Amino acid sequence: MPRPVKCRKVCHFPNVLEFLPADDTEKKTPIVLTVDEYETIRLLDKKGYSQEQCAVSMQIARTTVQRIYEIARKKIADALIDGHPLRIEGGDFRICDGQSGNCSFGGCYKQEIYKKYAAEKGEGIMRIAVTYENGQIFQHFGHTETFKIYDVEEGKVVHSEVVDTNGSGHGALAGVLNALNADVLICGGIGGGAQTALAAAGIKLFGGVSGDADEAVEAFINETLEYNPDVKCSHHEHNHGEGHTCGEHGCGSHSCH
Repeated sequence: MPRPVKCRKVCHFPNVLEFLPADDTEKKTPIVLTVDEYETIRLLDKKGYSQEQCAVSMQIARTTVQRIYEIARKKIADALIDGHPLRIEGGDFRICDGQSGNCSFGGCYKQEIYKKYAAEKGEGIMRIAVTYENGQIFQHFGHTETFKIYDVEEGKVVHSEVVDTNGSGHGALAGVLNALNADVLICGGIGGGAQTALAAAGIKLFGGVSGDADEAVEAFINETLEYNPDVKCSHHEHNHGEGHTCGEHGCGSHSCH
C-alpha cells in the first residue's frame, strides 16, 4: 500500500495564477507549478530561508523540500527558456490557519488570531466575515485592512467585531480567514487566486457585493443577498483554461492525511 502524501502547509497563496509569454504566436502546452512547489520557491528564493527552515514552515522533511524545490526550479526554467505558459494550481497542500507553533518561527500574526477566535467559536455558530471599511463592504479583497466578523446563531447575529488583518495582504488573507474560523466571506472584487485559496480552506464566497456591511449580513441570513458568483478582479491573473473548475482535486480542496 503506498505511503499517504502529507499535506504541505502553505502560508501565502499565489496572487497570480498564470504567466504567459508576451509573444503568444506559438501556442505551447502550459507548465503547471503546484501550489506547494510555489511555496518552496517563495520561502527559499524570495524569503531566503534555508531548506531546514522551509521544512519547518511547511511541516515536511528537509529531503521532501529538496525534492519539491528541484522540480519547481526545473519547471520554471523550462517555462522561461522554452517560452511555455506557467500556470500555478493543484498540489498536496493546506492553507495555514495559525495553529502551528513554528509558523514563521513564532512571528505569524495568524497565530494570535487563531488563539483568540477559533477557541471562542461555539457549536451551532456560523461565522461570517466581511471586507470592511467605515461601515461599508470594502471592494478590493486583496487590500482589505479589516474584516468585520459576525457570529450567527439561529438566524440572529449574537456577536460582531472588527478584526485588523495586520497588513497581511493578498496571498495571506485566506489564511487569516482560516485562522478566524470563518465559514463565509462577503466581499466586493476578488481575484481568482484568492477564490481558489478560499475554496481550499473550505470558506464559502459571496463576492460582488457592495453597500452597508451590516445590511448585507442581514440579507445573507434572510437569503436575500444579491451577489455575483462569477465575480473577478481581472487585473490580477488570467482565468483557467476551458473546462477547469476550482474545488476539484487539482485546486487543493481534497483532504490530505
